[in-house]
Amino acid sequence: MSKRNYLFLFLVLILTMALAACGGQDSGDTSGDKDKEKDKDTEKVESDVTTETTGKDENVLIVGMDDDPPQLDPHFSTAAVDRQVYHSIYDKLIEIDESLNFIPRLAKDWEISEDGQVYTFELQEGVKFHDGTPFNAEAVKFNFDRMLDPSLGSSRTTELSLVETVEVEGEYTVIVTLSAPFSPFLATLADRAGMMVSPTAVTEKGDDFQNSPVGTGPFKFVERVKQDRLVVERNEDYWNGAPELEKIIYYPYSDENVRITNLISGSTDLVNKIPPKDAEKIKENKDIEVSQVEALGFQGLYLNSAKAPFNNKSLRQALDLVIDRDAIVKVALRDTAVAAAGPIPPSSWAYDDSVKVTQKDIEKAKEIMAEAGFEDGFSFTLKLRPNPVEEQQGQMVQAMAKEANIIVTLEMVEFGTLLDQMDNLEFDAIRLGWSGRVDPDGNIHPLFHTGGSINYGYSDKKMDELLTSARTTSDQEERKKLYLEASLYSKEEVPYIFIYHEIDFNAYKPHVKGFKQYPDNMMRLEKVTVQ
Repeated sequence: MSKRNYLFLFLVLILTMALAACGGQDSGDTSGDKDKEKDKDTEKVESDVTTETTGKDENVLIVGMDDDPPQLDPHFSTAAVDRQVYHSIYDKLIEIDESLNFIPRLAKDWEISEDGQVYTFELQEGVKFHDGTPFNAEAVKFNFDRMLDPSLGSSRTTELSLVETVEVEGEYTVIVTLSAPFSPFLATLADRAGMMVSPTAVTEKGDDFQNSPVGTGPFKFVERVKQDRLVVERNEDYWNGAPELEKIIYYPYSDENVRITNLISGSTDLVNKIPPKDAEKIKENKDIEVSQVEALGFQGLYLNSAKAPFNNKSLRQALDLVIDRDAIVKVALRDTAVAAAGPIPPSSWAYDDSVKVTQKDIEKAKEIMAEAGFEDGFSFTLKLRPNPVEEQQGQMVQAMAKEANIIVTLEMVEFGTLLDQMDNLEFDAIRLGWSGRVDPDGNIHPLFHTGGSINYGYSDKKMDELLTSARTTSDQEERKKLYLEASLYSKEEVPYIFIYHEIDFNAYKPHVKGFKQYPDNMMRLEKVTVQ
């Protein structure tokens, strides 16, 4: 090992000790998303990036991520951390502004028919993919066809399930016809379903496209070394004006202490997550800028409704009643979150404060279990990521449940394995959340509708009807009423136990200029400079 790396490791050790002295013994990120904020237990305590080689001295931005993106193809992505990189490599058909309004991107204009079923998109002209091939209406159709092809198994298929036809009308006009009105359609295209990949690159690369992506975005993919770094460089021919940054280097730091240490030391310019224990300390640091927004998603417990014990609604209700949300927010999360009553966060237009947070009631939980024939309680295994804050939350749930004779066994599982187990229904309960969507449909429909992308065995005709009506109704007030009814019904059914809504923090050094935090907490670095 070089002298420089010995010096860096020494600096990491000293700063980590300092952080621990100031911040107490709890550490860890608060989030874990099925969508999915990754947090593997691989620790990165060493880096080729030092204070002498950060973006402060070069036209390079060093970004510390909470984990390594699993793969780089937006049509198959199921991880929120993926999207942090996607916003540099890909453009979407539609973008959002800082107030969640829809604004043009690759689609410069659009019209919606009176019946809400036909969308006509006018595309930007002269745009090229990073491989030099043209972006046009045919490319858009290719992207839709790829996402809708059932043989490919795209994660976007359910999001676009109401798309009936995609027609090319000239070189830069696309007409999308839906089988029924779908109010969240623009919001869907402002996310991964709207990210356009190069048809030529997909055809030539096949499965390897996920490791060497080609989009139209402000930065081009350069290289990736898994669990070490991901590098993108300026797209000199970018249709919306080349960014000032020459390069962005993303480093995964699943150990939050190392991530924050690198930020404080100057080895990292920007990080996308601050652990709860460090939030106040970082905000008080004069050499670090902090921004925060209320998250669009939710955090809690996924319950496997397809098998015992949670195929029994009474046992789902009982577990829901033993959890003290306020205690978890205060103790484990250091007040960097708010207790959750349901899938709709306070930042959403569909939020209704008449949906109340479930209050801890041990006696009622025991009564419900006794009526269901479980007067002696029941047991289950709660799986969670190997992360200090996750573990603390699990221990708190374990202790709370024990008061009602519910025995909880905690099992730490590496995140990638955890996701596989969820998809194969190999779990009782899992402590994970959802990063949230601009439209409330994206929070509630995939979770509660039969066959939803994050639904694990729950199926109910009334819930399906409510959610279908909500997404096919154009009147926002009527949609809000339907989401209210669905949220209240979910409190009776308890397919998922909501615990909290996060407050998302980004932190960066003062020489990082032009950074803006968006409500979806996805880093858009096109306009960022280093000085």
